[in-house]
Amino acid sequence: MHCPYCDQDDDRVIDSRASDAGKVIRRRRECLACKRRFTTYERVEQAQRLMVIKRDGKHQPFSRENILRGIQSACGKRPIDEGVKQRLVDEVEEEMHREHDREVDSRSIGERVMAKLREIDEVAWVRFASEYYQFKSVEELRRQLELLDGRVKDVKDQQRLF
Repeated sequence: MHCPYCDQDDDRVIDSRASDAGKVIRRRRECLACKRRFTTYERVEQAQRLMVIKRDGKHQPFSRENILRGIQSACGKRPIDEGVKQRLVDEVEEEMHREHDREVDSRSIGERVMAKLREIDEVAWVRFASEYYQFKSVEELRRQLELLDGRVKDVKDQQRLF
């Protein structure tokens, strides 16, 4: 590991800890040349990179940053903690990798994000849905809002029955 301060390749590990529910290892290191400390993170590399099939048929690598950007845009200045947004992205990414081997349709990702956003914040859901569905009229938006309003809402932190 190269030191970010002096670029020497001579360090020692001072401390190692599991992070992110055991999916990441955080290591504190000390450069033996300049004696400065720095942190590195180690995570399992996905053997097969998941490819996303966009609406226009193009393929591009799965990017959690794209999902996070869309969620942050939808949430805007809503009172939603950054940790909640990060967990939503983590859940979607994990589910996509678990359910799909090589390719996933962008529509599947968008629908999964919308389902999770609906449980977190309805206004953020409407913002995300308006971009996702690309509404052409107020009537299309009204129909989606009626569906949202008519659904049975889960009680927060209550275990799902089905």
